[in-house]
Amino acid sequence: MNAATQTPLGKILVARIRERGPITFAGYMAECLYHPQHGYYSRAECKRFADYYTSVDVHPIFGRLLARQLAEMWERCGRPAEFIVVEAGAGVGRLAAHILDFAAREFPGFYSALRYIAVEQSAARRAAHASALAAHIAAGRACSAADLPASIPVGCIFSNELLDALPVHRLLCEHGELREIYVGLNGQSLCDQVGPLSSPLLEEYFSEQEIVLLEGQQAEASLAAAAWMENAAQCLGRGFILSIDYGREARELYDERHLRGTLLAYTRHRAGEDFYAAPGEQDLTAHINFTALDRAAARGGFSRAGLVSQSSFLLSLGRANEFADLYDEGQSETERIRSRLLLKTLIFPEGMGEQFSVLIHSKGVSDASLTGLAPL
Repeated sequence: MNAATQTPLGKILVARIRERGPITFAGYMAECLYHPQHGYYSRAECKRFADYYTSVDVHPIFGRLLARQLAEMWERCGRPAEFIVVEAGAGVGRLAAHILDFAAREFPGFYSALRYIAVEQSAARRAAHASALAAHIAAGRACSAADLPASIPVGCIFSNELLDALPVHRLLCEHGELREIYVGLNGQSLCDQVGPLSSPLLEEYFSEQEIVLLEGQQAEASLAAAAWMENAAQCLGRGFILSIDYGREARELYDERHLRGTLLAYTRHRAGEDFYAAPGEQDLTAHINFTALDRAAARGGFSRAGLVSQSSFLLSLGRANEFADLYDEGQSETERIRSRLLLKTLIFPEGMGEQFSVLIHSKGVSDASLTGLAPL
């Protein structure tokens, strides 16, 4: 049993299901995370630190090294007079500020060509961009938006821990056939309810990738992540799409080690599988299928430039100057030591280094070799 009706969103969903019938888990997850009033990502941003933190929160070095990679992408594209960088899922603009501050200081040529668009769906978090990016907005180098631009001639669209938070359908192999796990009711409680597939796209998703589930195996399919990637690829005329997230290739994601799928709920830095415990008040996330993203990007003319661990990506970018970007001018030795310890969180396997991967796609670039993808 769960206490769904103890949250405002839970009451709304229970009433909706009672009136209209079961909903897909993707529909449920979308409401839990993005409901305009009660969704998890519509809450005040500061509240999420009680549940999880991202690489951006660890140290500005993450954004500084990303700035180095973006500047190199600009060079690979022939140093165009305008290079549009779109950050999808920009939150309150913390990563944008780290990237823009560093680019302005270290890469004036790149900065003068840069047009940075911080895209954030949540109006509450988007409101913070005006102050977080004030200097760069005033300089005409940055702006805020709710959606991806319809057309980007040349540039880079990137996301950090966005795609894993897009809604997923839950599937089950039952008697050798794919079935879908819906969200239904058991009295006043939300519960799993198995039924036929809600869309033929789900059958296609698995068959195109030659994925065969074992009997009784549960799995997720993120049609939303694939659709997001395809849309991004179609919006961008030439350049790169950079995705930082945790995930696997299809052959690993759906193997015998993942019989219950990868979906998890996060509350107070603890992971669990009670997806119905507190609708709108806990994070829901599932591993990304990199194979599906490749196929989606290809439909927009993009191909994979490389896939590396976050550890490899950051080490490759930082080793050129022995991670001098870690330090701020005038720092004490104690502060420098602390910065080095924080870097370990980003690159060591037991921290974030091997949990997260960096997937880069390119289109219309004659030389797509990038420092961040270089072997160590």
